[in-house]
Amino acid sequence: MDNRELTGTWEPLRFPRRVPEEAYRRTRKDGAAGIDDVTGKEYAENLHDNLQHLLDRLKTGTYKAPPVKRKHIPKGGGSEMRPIGIPTFEDKIVQRAVVMLLEPIYEHDFHDGSYGFRPKRSAHQALAEVWEATMGVAGGWVLEVDIRQFFDTIDHKHLREFMSRRVRDGSLRRLIGKWLKAGVLEDGELSFSETGTRSLWILWHHGKHSFTRIVSLSSAS
Repeated sequence: MDNRELTGTWEPLRFPRRVPEEAYRRTRKDGAAGIDDVTGKEYAENLHDNLQHLLDRLKTGTYKAPPVKRKHIPKGGGSEMRPIGIPTFEDKIVQRAVVMLLEPIYEHDFHDGSYGFRPKRSAHQALAEVWEATMGVAGGWVLEVDIRQFFDTIDHKHLREFMSRRVRDGSLRRLIGKWLKAGVLEDGELSFSETGTRSLWILWHHGKHSFTRIVSLSSAS
């Protein structure tokens, strides 16, 4: 396993304009709006000032992670519904910036056969690998495994401890802590929990990496 760590000062403090601007560029502009109902198009109307104000709050540590808006969407082709968390557009930019920082650290730890939400990888590539492997064994069993509500039940304490092994930067850890405490707004009611990642991109990467390592250790034992 790669032993890279993130220490020192968080990247946006060193590069005042580059990181938030690039994070904005990579953020999907047509996604659903969060609790503030601000769309990507509306945010772009005063983009320079919005990004500067965002950067100022990140620098001073006064950025407040807003609650996510919870919606329920159909899961698969059945009648079961699954909850998703919708951050505000600005919060998506901040999350994207953090993903940009953590990807180089954790990317080296993933198995080569892992494709979900990884840079320059796609579902089509995953299907191609499954097809080649299946043809290579000329039959046998293909198992589809899913951990029920995995990202809805991740323990925050465990996630913090896991993250602290590689991320030593205090300001970044505090920011992620704000996301964990931000809560969920559903039907006008704000709730909080000690479990679940609220569909945050950054915490998805941590949870996905943790599960990958568990599978790796189990296979090796």
